[in-house]
Amino acid sequence: MIKKLLGVLALSLTCTFAYAADGGAQIQKAPDRIADLAALQNGAKMFVNYCLNCHSASAMRYNKLMDLGLTEEDIKKNLLFTRERVGDLMTISMTPEDAKRWFGTTPPDLSVIARAKSTSFGPSGVDYIYTYLSTFFRDTERKTGWNNVVFPNVGMPNPLWELEGPRSLTDVQVHQVPDEAGNMHWVKTTSIFDHNGYAEITNEKLANYHGDVTRTTTFDSKDAKTFAKFENDVADLSNFLGWMAEPVQLERREIGVIVMIFLVLFLLIAIRMNSTYWKHVR
Repeated sequence: MIKKLLGVLALSLTCTFAYAADGGAQIQKAPDRIADLAALQNGAKMFVNYCLNCHSASAMRYNKLMDLGLTEEDIKKNLLFTRERVGDLMTISMTPEDAKRWFGTTPPDLSVIARAKSTSFGPSGVDYIYTYLSTFFRDTERKTGWNNVVFPNVGMPNPLWELEGPRSLTDVQVHQVPDEAGNMHWVKTTSIFDHNGYAEITNEKLANYHGDVTRTTTFDSKDAKTFAKFENDVADLSNFLGWMAEPVQLERREIGVIVMIFLVLFLLIAIRMNSTYWKHVR
């Protein structure tokens, strides 16, 4: 049994280290607002207005949002636009066939996307969603006009482009490329995408470089105040998706603490009873 547990632990650590060393984008830590009802309410509004057009949440009903402090009247007035009953599932009218024709693939259901994107001993699904939604940039080479740092060449356009305001991206990558003879050489590639999506790419050979593959991305917003509001909304939306993936997680944690306290007290009682029972045998 101990060997099995150690094997599982080793496998988990291997997956985590592979994620950290694969040269991909670094996942940012999202603000923790999973217990902030006001933030979750704003996240629910963001989800309905900007995500529910293409993505469904078929495991969630509108009336479950009452757990966030919303009343039935609030839901009907602010979140129900095409339906009449608050007990309906959060589905969409777009068919998978239309989605595949328009986007090249069917947009995934977002009911448990935060749990699906979480990693063992690594970034949570909320962190992934927060970073993903924050790192869209304009790219004229893409059909949608958008690209993403976390998910390169993603088929999804930026749903929050009106909120983030104009900004540019500077992407610096140090990586190896083969020459005509097939020999690998280190190159520093700098890609600058302006706010309209036009790119300026330069390559610099690194003759004496002996480090690892690195990547640094920097966004420059023209309107800092607008972008700060955008980041706040993205944090609320990401935390709402984290809550939606497991609406009872706060209660589960509270119950877990109570169970652990009970087990510790029971252990102390069991140790005391054991010593009392065997004291005459010794």
